[in-house]
Amino acid sequence: GAAGILCYVGAYVFITYDDYDHFFEDVYTLIPAVVIIAVGALLFIIGLIGCCATIRESRCGLATFVIILLLVFVTEVVVVVLGYVYRAKVENEVDRSIQKVYKTYNGTNPDAASRAIDYVQRQLHCCGIHNYSDWENTDWFKETKNQSVPLSCCRETASSCNGSLAHPSDLYAEGCEALVVKKLQEIMMHVIWAALAFAAIQLLGMLCACIVLCRRSRDPAYELLITGGTYA
Repeated sequence: GAAGILCYVGAYVFITYDDYDHFFEDVYTLIPAVVIIAVGALLFIIGLIGCCATIRESRCGLATFVIILLLVFVTEVVVVVLGYVYRAKVENEVDRSIQKVYKTYNGTNPDAASRAIDYVQRQLHCCGIHNYSDWENTDWFKETKNQSVPLSCCRETASSCNGSLAHPSDLYAEGCEALVVKKLQEIMMHVIWAALAFAAIQLLGMLCACIVLCRRSRDPAYELLITGGTYA
């Protein structure tokens, strides 16, 4: 179960990153997600080893189980550290990339950057980089010359909105940059909390395995049977 949840968290990061990859060019940010998926897959195998070793009361198996758990625990600590490092870099990365993406907007569906901008503006309920007035500085706005922003800037409640700057109340007032940064940082926090939670579970697993090992080491290898004053 723990392995499945870890893999789910890693997959969630990949899927969400795909929606925002135009605003975030540093693919190394996906390293924590890759590591946590690998840890999840490894944890499933480790769980099987631990169960078999406990049932058979194998000292060798339990010792192997504890050592592997310790290695995975260290890996999850590394994931937490990397998560915090990349979380701190998100704002600078988005600030560097988002300007370029908005400048390449052309309003056509086949264009990946245009689709990404429209998707983010609809999903996060935002318009422009800092606000809707940022669109006035884009090449697309100057070429269209209709004094309107993309329809993805229209509020869901504004049924007659056509993107016209003459009706700013129909448009989302908040810019997308801050919301994209917030969303990506939330995603990274999912990885961090998942790694911390399962690191705590693994500590408990190592403790239980060590207790079983200690009890096993105190068990006598054989018992003396006394019959009639003689040893058998």
